[in-house]
Amino acid sequence: MKSSIRLALALAGFAFSVSTVCFAQSSGEAIYKQKCLNCHGVSGLANSGVGKGMKVKPVSDAEVRKMTEAEMIQATRNGMGKMQPYKDSLTDSQTRAVVAYFRTFLK
Repeated sequence: MKSSIRLALALAGFAFSVSTVCFAQSSGEAIYKQKCLNCHGVSGLANSGVGKGMKVKPVSDAEVRKMTEAEMIQATRNGMGKMQPYKDSLTDSQTRAVVAYFRTFLK
């Protein structure tokens, strides 16, 4: 009896940890690493080879710094310059999450 309770508790703990990992994978940071990192770089400075080649403006650029959250969401959805649109591959909540993460580089 005690061993079956322990087993049930262990399985519940495992299920909780797996669900936590799945939730973390959908965070803005995870999406940024998957979709944005190659061009925008680790900290938004666009200092990767791809970022430089596409002439991506770094987060430190005055034009980027003055963009509102809504403007960044719109740019992510519809694309901007050579950036592809993500309206068909990211949900609204994912777009908001990745923009919120990108905006942490502004600080």
